[in-house]
Amino acid sequence: MATLRRSIVVSVLFTVFGGPGIVLAYVPFWITRFRIPAAEPLWQTLAAGATIFIGLTPALDSIRRFIYVGRGTLIPIVPTERLVVSGFYRYVRNPMYVGVLTALCGEALLFWDRRLVIEALVAGLGFHLFVLLHEEPALARRYPRDYPRYKSHVARWWPRLTPWEDRENRTWNLSASVRVKEG
Repeated sequence: MATLRRSIVVSVLFTVFGGPGIVLAYVPFWITRFRIPAAEPLWQTLAAGATIFIGLTPALDSIRRFIYVGRGTLIPIVPTERLVVSGFYRYVRNPMYVGVLTALCGEALLFWDRRLVIEALVAGLGFHLFVLLHEEPALARRYPRDYPRYKSHVARWWPRLTPWEDRENRTWNLSASVRVKEG
């Protein structure tokens, strides 16, 4: 069982120095040096900024939910104690990955670099294989009653138009607030 403080520290470190940081900051910096093309039209810069913001929203919200609602981290070696099915998880099973890929596409638009599109395709394939080969089997083992039901109602990659509500099990954290007292 992870303490709240440990979950926060581990998640922040992993976000900055691990997966999200590598995909959204280090590789794009290595490729583009974060130089926006001089002739880039304002509409493109604004569209890219909006796309990045739209992508970061579910990614950051997912990290917060893993800590406060799931009582764990996004790292498989310190998993959540509870299956997180609230927030964006009511619409799509992998909002963090969808958000990261959306933000990366926004960066490709901002820096106008096809190498970032290639990175997005490679990252998307990596996410898909990780979800298929590790995450979904691990969740099915960890939550044998709840995960199959959730999986049957919420798609892996394409968001639902309406939020899923599990009418069978109202004790889940479907509408749980992320404000949880420590202790």
